[in-house]
Amino acid sequence: MVEKMINIRSIEDFNYEGKTVLLRLDINSPIDPATKRIVSDNRISKSLPTLDYLINQGAKIAIIAHQGDTLDYQDLIPMAEHAEILSKKLGRKVKYIDDVCGPAAQKAVKNLKKGELVLLGNLRYLTEEVSTFENSVKLKPSEMLDTYLVRSLAPIVDCYVNDAFSAAHRNCPSMTAFEEILPAASGLLMFKELSALTRVMKYPSKPSIFVLGGLKISDAFGMMKTVLENGTADKILACGVTGQVMLMAKGYDLGEANDKFIKDRSLDMFIKPAKEYLSKFKDKIIFPVDLAYEDDCKRKEVLIEDLPVNCMYMDIGHRTIDRFKEVIKSAGTIFVNGPAGVYENKIFEDGTKAVWQAVAEAKGYSVIGGGDTVSAAEKFINTDDINYVCTAGGAMVRFLSGKKLPLIEAMEKAYSKKF
Repeated sequence: MVEKMINIRSIEDFNYEGKTVLLRLDINSPIDPATKRIVSDNRISKSLPTLDYLINQGAKIAIIAHQGDTLDYQDLIPMAEHAEILSKKLGRKVKYIDDVCGPAAQKAVKNLKKGELVLLGNLRYLTEEVSTFENSVKLKPSEMLDTYLVRSLAPIVDCYVNDAFSAAHRNCPSMTAFEEILPAASGLLMFKELSALTRVMKYPSKPSIFVLGGLKISDAFGMMKTVLENGTADKILACGVTGQVMLMAKGYDLGEANDKFIKDRSLDMFIKPAKEYLSKFKDKIIFPVDLAYEDDCKRKEVLIEDLPVNCMYMDIGHRTIDRFKEVIKSAGTIFVNGPAGVYENKIFEDGTKAVWQAVAEAKGYSVIGGGDTVSAAEKFINTDDINYVCTAGGAMVRFLSGKKLPLIEAMEKAYSKKF
């Protein structure tokens, strides 16, 4: 399916015997704020097939990756533990150099032998790799060839492989510049991610249901209009804050506490587009018919006809849950991004738990993605019951919104080049 949509080289297109491969992974992992240790190695595990393939092909592998950023500075730490975890999972030593592309890193890359691996230092230690630089300077890939990373590493490697689809929305040297001057291919994980999302976007079994929740409603609104207009989604199940904004757009008074919560976070800006979508797409958007709140440390539920109550709504109610479950049960394709409520609080886990159990039991093809989405799924179900768990968040949302991703553009450009 991917080949029909985009032209990018597969990892299987090149011979890596004795070649030095610069491999861009996304193994950015959630970190315990107290211990600074990795709490989930999901992305690390997902990178193993590509690593195994290159090892078996006799490649010398120099890995570049990032951990944290200016926006999550608390996670901006060295990547020694990443190398330790990779070593255990691969059953062979992955050397770590706490140097991104300086003399020590270059020496380590030059000294690699067939089947050996080195993980270089955190890419986000470089100014040119952080999001604030990307957003402020806005370099084109061709203008990135003079950056420290590219001019330091490009001359000492033979080819470039990218297996970091979850960072595909980033236009930075490690993602989009090496394709300008090196043979470039996508890793096995990247093809899997693109295949799963392409199936949802272009070839969904019908009916296709999108469950959109959580607090980051810019994601939901970023893709909602596109998937409804192009027929990708037959129904949107709006929950979380997305569902509440839909109710406000329908004219329901959610009460002072919820109004303040939404306005303080500038989420009221989505009320206008919500009105437009509800008018244009009518019965395609299913919003909550009841909501849950806390009263005297107990869960209470209220029908939307009886709103408002002067409490925060933290979950969908059981009438909404039953309605959602019926829709999910009959779906041919199910995509989920965002929990239904504040599932971390046991009082308000019912909606999220029920949605996940319904998705796990459904016969339709299911895809989930986004950090909080996956965390919620792992709490309530065996994610092996989901057809595909996407490692991406922002890249996934942009892809499903029909937006071109910088990585894909760079890989397509490299496809037409002869090296």
